[in-house]
Amino acid sequence: MRPVIGSLLLLGIVVVALSFVIGGLVAAVIALVAYGIFFYVSLPQILHLIGVHPHYEGREFNLSGKKALIIGTNHDTLGDTGKKTGVALSELSVPYYQFLEGKMDVDLASVNGGNIPIDPQTIRWPIATAYDRRFLADKDAMNQLENSLKIDDLDFKDYDIVFMAGGWGASYDLGYSDVLGEKTTEAWADGAIVGSVCHGALGLLNVKDENGNPLLKGRNTTGVTDRQIQELGINITPMHPETELRKAGAKYNSNTTALSDFFADITVVDGRLVTGQNQNAGAETAQKMMILVEKIAEGQKV
Repeated sequence: MRPVIGSLLLLGIVVVALSFVIGGLVAAVIALVAYGIFFYVSLPQILHLIGVHPHYEGREFNLSGKKALIIGTNHDTLGDTGKKTGVALSELSVPYYQFLEGKMDVDLASVNGGNIPIDPQTIRWPIATAYDRRFLADKDAMNQLENSLKIDDLDFKDYDIVFMAGGWGASYDLGYSDVLGEKTTEAWADGAIVGSVCHGALGLLNVKDENGNPLLKGRNTTGVTDRQIQELGINITPMHPETELRKAGAKYNSNTTALSDFFADITVVDGRLVTGQNQNAGAETAQKMMILVEKIAEGQKV
């Protein structure tokens, strides 16, 4: 993202400088204001076009009577830096509305229950999505987020989908929760579709398959790349999805771009396991999970 912003700022400097040379101070001020407006309006659209939160042409579902459970983090601070973190909101808001629009009932839960903090960086210009703005203005959604259910109190077998949202905060709690592993193991054995996006994949580390083996072992999966973490300069977190998935024996998949993995995207389906690479994969991951729910409801084998 930084190269794109840097290029646009450089272009702005050139435009203002040329305006000053040709028309003087007044022309330069007018150019500066005009370019500032252009920069503010166009940057989110440019980022969108080159891969950030891309449009995914999904389809409609009628999964009335089916239930989805979204797990978020309770952790709100990056190590001892004092910087606030939490869930990357698009990794929760996009699947949340995809499931709701698919006529599913949706619950939000966390390891400790209570507030699921939002990483403030993910709801600021130019990254925030239309789904994020919708979620922040949705009183029911925000109430669920601030008063999430405690996973200990839930029977995961009540759900057709169990989905792990990401964000830096997830690296501090999802992969360390034995209860989350046990509950998701029960859901898997009962036939649920299990999935994640980005750091949410860490919530799969303690899940077992029907035979008591690690669910991830030998299965195709994805999560945020080590390269993207390095590009964003946040190495302080205790777990990195690509590293941990590989250590767990998963067949790790990813897409990459020459510019930055922040603009990359992939969703991987392996049986009833559906994982998305990063913040760009929320819609596709949710859609592919609902396709599997529909197939099972129709008696198809997945």
